Amino acid sequence: MAMERQSTYTATATIDEQGILTGWSEGARRLLGHEASQVVGRPAAALLAADAGAVRRTLAARDRWHGTVPLRHRDGRCLELGLLAHRRTSRTGGTDWLVVTAVADRPQPPRGEPLEEWAFIQSPFPLAVFDGELRLIRANSRLERALSLPESAMRGLRLPYIVPGPASEEADRTMRRVLESGAPREVQGGLGPDLGPSAVLTPLKDGTGRVRAVCLATNRRAQDSAAEQRPPDETDSRAGPASDLRGIARELADAVVPRLADFIAVDLLDSPRNTTGPPGPSDTTASPVVLRRAALRTARGGEGSEAGARVGEAVAYEPGSPPAGCLVSGQSVLYDVTDPVVAGWAAVDRAAAWLRAYGTHSLMVVPMLAEGCTLGIALFGRHRRPEPFGPEDLRLAEDLTTRAAAGLHSVRRYSLARTTTMALQRSLLPHTLPAQDALEIATRYLPAAGKAGVGGDWFDVIPLSGARVALVVGDVVGHGIRASATMGRLRTAVRTLADVDLPADELLTHLDDLVLRLAADEGSGDPAAETAGGIGTTCLYAVYDPVSCRCTLARAGHPPPAVVTPDGAVRFLDVPAGPPLGLGGLPFEAFETELPEGSLLALYTDGLLEARDHDIDEALDKLFAALSRPAPTLDSVCDRVLSELLSHHLDDDIALLVARTRALHADRVAVWELGSELTVVARARKHTGDQLAAWGLDEAAFATELMVSELVTNAIRYGRPPIRLRLIHRGSALICEVYDASGTTPHMRRARIFDEGGRGLLLVAQLAERWGTRHDRVGKTVWAEQSLPVA
Repeated sequence: MAMERQSTYTATATIDEQGILTGWSEGARRLLGHEASQVVGRPAAALLAADAGAVRRTLAARDRWHGTVPLRHRDGRCLELGLLAHRRTSRTGGTDWLVVTAVADRPQPPRGEPLEEWAFIQSPFPLAVFDGELRLIRANSRLERALSLPESAMRGLRLPYIVPGPASEEADRTMRRVLESGAPREVQGGLGPDLGPSAVLTPLKDGTGRVRAVCLATNRRAQDSAAEQRPPDETDSRAGPASDLRGIARELADAVVPRLADFIAVDLLDSPRNTTGPPGPSDTTASPVVLRRAALRTARGGEGSEAGARVGEAVAYEPGSPPAGCLVSGQSVLYDVTDPVVAGWAAVDRAAAWLRAYGTHSLMVVPMLAEGCTLGIALFGRHRRPEPFGPEDLRLAEDLTTRAAAGLHSVRRYSLARTTTMALQRSLLPHTLPAQDALEIATRYLPAAGKAGVGGDWFDVIPLSGARVALVVGDVVGHGIRASATMGRLRTAVRTLADVDLPADELLTHLDDLVLRLAADEGSGDPAAETAGGIGTTCLYAVYDPVSCRCTLARAGHPPPAVVTPDGAVRFLDVPAGPPLGLGGLPFEAFETELPEGSLLALYTDGLLEARDHDIDEALDKLFAALSRPAPTLDSVCDRVLSELLSHHLDDDIALLVARTRALHADRVAVWELGSELTVVARARKHTGDQLAAWGLDEAAFATELMVSELVTNAIRYGRPPIRLRLIHRGSALICEVYDASGTTPHMRRARIFDEGGRGLLLVAQLAERWGTRHDRVGKTVWAEQSLPVA
């Protein structure tokens, strides 16, 4: 079990909240080859062989994280290392990250006999075994759950690196004394809120009496004498392992029978009642009270029909019966079955059939109360034990029921909040995709299934001028209603900025400013709202032009898109990463590429690649394989991607957008270079008429020639050469565009009676369905679009 000292060491580093390395251990130097003087004071992201934005998003709003990260060695090699990171209070009073990894060729410690393994793994107390170097080599499942860390993430680390703090440092020193003395010791102070107030350190000796390791076992909270006999506390106010109401009710039943009672039934109201005021009409009605059975447990086992109702069935309690009275009063009651109230109820009510069937002699009826609401009742009975329930038993039953009710209320409240958030999220996402001819598109959105709740992932498809289409995918930091509301704001902002035809990089710059303003506005009212305005949000914005078959993209900390060319080759587009939104002052860079007709473009949020318990390389391989295989439709592509990469449980939202490119060929586009003299207006009208005749659009010739005349005249009078006229026949629409090299934007105004000009754009606005100005790097394009009658 012991290891040679020179083969095992721990590499540590500290990183401040700005991402700057502030500490670098000798173990870190041995591992990555960098001297402390070379890396301390520099960004930690320089050591990453992966997207730094993804790591930053992963650590956001967390106090501890573990996982595999690719790091760059000084000699250029890429090392995949399992890291454990803790957010802690630094010596200066701020916060920083302690990052540790154990480096060893340590073999897996040998396992014992099956019975010994069962005892270790299934112990109700957290257990850990540390070797002669005080490095962890074994941890049982109770300790893993208490720390939310798997054994593999802790193996090889000393206790102060697993649970940083003064208490663990003192326990580490005490373990050294246990190794040296061979005598067990106890440490006080607690190693964490879930590990109890103390821990016992026991030396583990081999057959010769030599101390080989130390076993750490943490104690539970000290209990009072009445509670020492209570069942194991598995009904904490948090939901625990139960994921639904019946699960929590079943945990209560399992904890009670047979330790406290021989029978228990947990019956819940479909809608909780408010108990803060006097009983309402529904509380005092003469009608039976209907509940639904959530759990049933008897000492003899099974859930037979003799209990009156099975789990999941409705159960009605007549007015005046003990359960109905308990619901009205909200008070627990202890009965002997010879009590006239109980005897009368048992004689006539089917819901009390279990009293007679089991020969019950003592009964407790306890309301399930949480935060001013009555959720239901719990019925406790004894028939095997001769002694009746006493006041101590009633207090214990109330305590257990209160804990279970808190868990039930939490699940119901979470379910309501999740339903509300999902409804808001769905209402803010596009319900239908807009009509456009440049791309064939399919989308998917899957909300998170974890307790964190629905997040702020979104996608959008925005038609632009000139038959172009913008594709947007974004991921707002956080979960819940606030994240969904922020997502709605940003989606609206993107559509507004896209409507004025901003280039991709400029659009993200404006969006970055908006996030900063939102954060400032919300943070001023709530100092704790660190990400209220969307700081850390990622976004990818792409614009595809079917005329040139070129795509321009820019991203703010978002994963790069994948593209599949018609020949089946799959690759990521090398779009510069850019910082997440809300950091301010950092530039975004656009990337332009040609996408041949029939190319497949996949945009997604990072939840897609983080949805399985595998490394990123495996996820990428699965993504590429799913995209490259032929499929009859894009919906089939989306379904295949999700089925290949998703596990049954989603910890983060997923937005997926898949698009196949189309092209507007030369027979649908006409371009003419024009001079700058007014005589070219007539020539422009003639070009237009001839082209529309060739396209079979004679009915649109009159209106189109008028618009072309006005737009060309404006370009000659107020613009600068060169001047270019372009007509685009896009399915059910006809677009005319006039380009000139001037950057001035034309404005529509209402001409007075004797004005000679000022009516041109007003006429264009009347004839066109929509019109606008698109600014290029040099010059501008004034465009007008009109609908064509369906053939």
